[in-house]
Amino acid sequence: MTDLTELTAVRLADGYRTGVLGPVEVTRAVLERSRRVRPEGDADGGPTGEEAVARARESQERWRRGEPRGPLDGVPVTVGDALPVRGRPAPRGPRSLAPEGPWDEDAPAVARLREQGAVLVCGTTASEYGGKAVPDASPAGGARNPYDASRTAGGPAGDAAAAVALGAGPLALTADAGGGVRVPAAFCGVLGTKPTHGRVPPYPASPFGSLAHVGTLARDAADAALLLDVVGVPDAWDGSAPGPAPGSFAGALAEGVRGLRVAYSPTLGGQVAVDPAVATAVRRAVEGLAGLGAWVVEADPDFADPVAAFETLWSCGAARAAQRLGAARREELDPALRELCRQGAARSALDYLAAVDAQAELGRRMGLFHETCDLLVTPTVPVTAFEAGARAPRGPGRRGWTGWTPFTYPFDLTGQPAVTVPVGTDGAGLPVGLQLVAARHHDALPLRAAHVLHEAGLAGTPPLPGGAARGGRPVAVGG
Repeated sequence: MTDLTELTAVRLADGYRTGVLGPVEVTRAVLERSRRVRPEGDADGGPTGEEAVARARESQERWRRGEPRGPLDGVPVTVGDALPVRGRPAPRGPRSLAPEGPWDEDAPAVARLREQGAVLVCGTTASEYGGKAVPDASPAGGARNPYDASRTAGGPAGDAAAAVALGAGPLALTADAGGGVRVPAAFCGVLGTKPTHGRVPPYPASPFGSLAHVGTLARDAADAALLLDVVGVPDAWDGSAPGPAPGSFAGALAEGVRGLRVAYSPTLGGQVAVDPAVATAVRRAVEGLAGLGAWVVEADPDFADPVAAFETLWSCGAARAAQRLGAARREELDPALRELCRQGAARSALDYLAAVDAQAELGRRMGLFHETCDLLVTPTVPVTAFEAGARAPRGPGRRGWTGWTPFTYPFDLTGQPAVTVPVGTDGAGLPVGLQLVAARHHDALPLRAAHVLHEAGLAGTPPLPGGAARGGRPVAVGG
């Protein structure tokens, strides 16, 4: 018998359509799974769980009548706490929670999910304001890696990535800045998508400006494309919307990679030291793309590490976020976040504008680079998941979080679409991620490549250790 929590969104919709499955039984199974693997979560029989089952009953009746609202009707989805959900506080981290509310609006992407009949099963936590690349906002001490509970799940969206890996919902919607979706997706062995900036309306506006995106987590590219078709539409609240997508992302998957020009950059021109196990797994998948019809060359994008510009924009955004809090609440912020805010407040307007100029120049260089290639392929992270509680892996040059995420944050500066896909494990059984980057507004291309890798058996969520598959013994996410 197949465990219902193992099924993808595509398979769930097929089951609903044929009557083999029902949204109520699936929702209850996912809530039970979440209760077991996320004991600190909010889907443990409380009001959120009750509401989810009620929405599932409505969906089940629509499917019975043959009138589903869309392919996500009745599919469980988790939503990160950086995105407003009507009736649920969105604290951006527990210390900065304003208890007074009111919590009376949905983010545009959440509203699209409700319109489609998706079942919001629980919320997931992140580091405060998404300010760190490790997840520590949970009351239980932060999400742990599903493959080794002594390792981090990455962040800020580590809780969401671990939940998808462990079967607490096949899809997740959350915020991505500085690799905040792609890094935990790589560490937890799932697929993470950062669309072109603005493709999913970024409301409420992030203090990190154009560095912040709304990202998705899924088990494969087909599910990710389905979710992006639903949430990646313009909204009147977003004055910077790029306009409607040129077509269905799910429909584009069948186009494959034959003839696509792929630039493989294993180290960004020698700028990044990559662990051998990561390099081997990524190269194997790249060779697989070549065997599937892509034209692959080893080539590096023409830019030096843009860390100075990124850190200027990032720290100024953090300072602006904290400025909105009272003095007492600012003192309750995470110490590392307080220090980041202090750095941002000390920078001048000229410093900020110089960083904006550097951001624009990086975008120009990447635009020219993509005139000769359709996709850039890199490792997602140069390491696999490191010790929980640490802010960085051991090793020279990796102390700050930008020191160990050099493949992800440059493409937040440029606003390009990027997808991470799991392509194997290291010697300790920890997942390895491969990153696919395309030119702005070409979101279908990395999804197509990820789908081909999945279909060819070159990518996919690795089995959990010790027989602890999603349908077997649960692994606790909480610390």
